[in-house]
Amino acid sequence: MSTFYFAIVGTNDSPLYEAEFGVRRDESKYLNQFVVHAALDLVDDAQFMSTACYLKTVDRYNEWNVSAYVLPSNVRLMLLHEAKADDAIRSFFVDCHELCLKTLLNPFYTANTPIQSQAFDTKVSALARKYLL
Repeated sequence: MSTFYFAIVGTNDSPLYEAEFGVRRDESKYLNQFVVHAALDLVDDAQFMSTACYLKTVDRYNEWNVSAYVLPSNVRLMLLHEAKADDAIRSFFVDCHELCLKTLLNPFYTANTPIQSQAFDTKVSALARKYLL
């Protein structure tokens, strides 16, 4: 079983949502944040080279891969993972895109603030179990 770190990064490069799935390792949470944040520049470069939302693997760090999905509003969905399963990751991102849209378009949600909904967290965890684990 692999470990996955999922982050939603807002338009001002601040994390809106973070979650870890799978077996936890001794590595700190801050290393995952650092690797994903370091890949943001590569995502910015890659999004102008492609017309697709799903950018596949944009960066590697040791045995970790960073995959990205860019929403039209420039909110980035980032996944740090070990295994390479492009179809499953793409399906996970597409379903998370739909969840993000429902949350971001909610009139009670303030843009670029952390997503703290328990329902959102439960749905993302269910999607991770369905596609990644």
